[in-house]
Amino acid sequence: MIKKFLLGFGVALFLNMAAQAQHPHRSCGTMDVLNEQLQNDPSLKQRMDQAESAVAAYVAEHQNNKVNAITTIPVVFHVLYNTTAQNISDARILAQLDVLNKDYARLNADAGSTPSAFTGVASATNVQFCLAQRDPSGNATTGIVRKSTTKTSFSSTGNPAKFSSQGGNDAWPAGSYLNIWVCNLSGGLLGYAQFPGGAASTDGVVCLTGSIGGPSAPGTSTPYHLGRTLTHEVGHYLGLYHIWGDDGTACTGSDLVSDTPNQGDENYGCPVFPTVSCSNGPNGDMFMNYMDYTDDACMNMLTAGQSVRIDATMNGSRVALKTSLGCTPPTSGGCGTAAGLLATSITQTTATLNWGAVSGALSYNVQYRAVGAGAWTSTTSTTTSKGITGLVAGTNYEFQVQAVCSGATGTFSASGTFTTTSAGGSCTGDIYESNNTSSTAKVIATNTDIYALIGTPTDVDFFKFTTVSPNTKIKVTLSQLPFDYDVKLLSNGNSTLATSQLGGTSDENIVYNATSAATYKVRVYGYGGAFSATSCYKLRVNVSSTNFVKMMQANDGTNKLSSASDINAFPNPATSDIAFMYAGEMATQGSITVTDLLGKIVMTVPVNVVEGSNVSSINIENLQQGVYFVDVFTGTENLKVKVVKE
Repeated sequence: MIKKFLLGFGVALFLNMAAQAQHPHRSCGTMDVLNEQLQNDPSLKQRMDQAESAVAAYVAEHQNNKVNAITTIPVVFHVLYNTTAQNISDARILAQLDVLNKDYARLNADAGSTPSAFTGVASATNVQFCLAQRDPSGNATTGIVRKSTTKTSFSSTGNPAKFSSQGGNDAWPAGSYLNIWVCNLSGGLLGYAQFPGGAASTDGVVCLTGSIGGPSAPGTSTPYHLGRTLTHEVGHYLGLYHIWGDDGTACTGSDLVSDTPNQGDENYGCPVFPTVSCSNGPNGDMFMNYMDYTDDACMNMLTAGQSVRIDATMNGSRVALKTSLGCTPPTSGGCGTAAGLLATSITQTTATLNWGAVSGALSYNVQYRAVGAGAWTSTTSTTTSKGITGLVAGTNYEFQVQAVCSGATGTFSASGTFTTTSAGGSCTGDIYESNNTSSTAKVIATNTDIYALIGTPTDVDFFKFTTVSPNTKIKVTLSQLPFDYDVKLLSNGNSTLATSQLGGTSDENIVYNATSAATYKVRVYGYGGAFSATSCYKLRVNVSSTNFVKMMQANDGTNKLSSASDINAFPNPATSDIAFMYAGEMATQGSITVTDLLGKIVMTVPVNVVEGSNVSSINIENLQQGVYFVDVFTGTENLKVKVVKE
């Protein structure tokens, strides 16, 4: 249905969605998300109006001259799971992809259920979908990213599922991939999508875990278990609006498509044909259209007009997808080599060995031994981890992994190392010596307590560790100090990134919320030659996908702000990470906005504000050198501070 109205009003019309009543049936959060984005980004409306002008021009030119070239869009599924049941099978994802492809090609088995009154306008589209075979770094991928999260559910507000820092997973480049996040959604939502024109960091589709699947491997959210939720949300991603125009029963809205009947409000369940509203008899509503709200089993079509509108989007705001290499596997031979080796859950006698998946691997050979020993102990795994037992306390170990593919076996990886904990934290004999220089730094496991000695006035201890995405945030804690010891965090090239040097035996803490994986070194040393040949210190390097809280020390040694309206930026000037300390009046969703001297917004980052003291960090290394103004919105007020990028 299409009506005459001003283009700007077309976008503004959708702001009314937030006020509509909630339904106990299918619930799509796309319009609520659009409403939020329009409020937070005033320039979005202008971008959407410009995109809509381009779509209208394309539709006018191609309404009777339809393009037949097929574009295959690379898809990456970000599976976010808090429970085992939420970590859905590959079979369900493949069944979902099959539904998506058949629905958009009008090869769906239920296409014959379209009422004869609408078969004349029912149409295939010129888009298909593949699981990505090449990741943003050019490496082979399955197109499925699985991530365990501590969050039990995700809201659509602020798009937390789309950010590693909020328990979700960061988007792959929006110009090359359709990002689909699969998670447990709160508020009764089945899914939501971002229209063309929105921010790249949040571009894509989010779907409820139970809605993902298809007839061969259905989901669990009956009657929305046959994959049509994703078909619906991808329609929004490709520029389609709800078929009733989001005006309730007013009969004045529009989905900007000429061959869909004017319709009063959404339909639920499985209506009986014809269902008449807005004087659209005798055929009534096109309730079987994928852009209505009916049950999965009752949806079966898109129209020729909707197909042309999708063509317009694919030749306009989403044209970059047409040249993406995401569906093309990288050139490689044989079986790849495992990387990202990491030991976790380390005790005196056990450890869990982990590594990154190798494309095409059916199983993995694993070997480990005490560093310096001759013989390896060998085992196998069909997953990307292996628990081992029978280790010796306080001992350095190394391990290697070999991928086994169909008809080929890869080479063993470089060694990963870890150290079992000492009995009772004892430091009789320092197992890490000699490590007095950066070149002899001992590799340590993250999220694990280690114990060592500063045994002489000239003793200095160096350690090395590597972060693996998405766990790039770092907290270094030095505790159980017998005397005044200090600690530094260094880059792998030995540049000082952060220092903690409090007086006395207070715990030393360093927080470094990096945005990418890297190798680091830690330097522990006694202040003024302090040492103990018998009493150990405890060092722990924690890593996480979410930011650790940084505290700023006041002159009196306490961590505080002088007033609720204060905001501190540190370090300032900065070259990469910069933190802002401020007070929040309540727990809510906030944001950090960075503008340049001309008033242009160059960065917007969502933040979770807590009641009381807050520290939020951003990375500005990609900004040009100069002066910027930062607005931190706490949910109740805007706090402003000037920062300098060196």
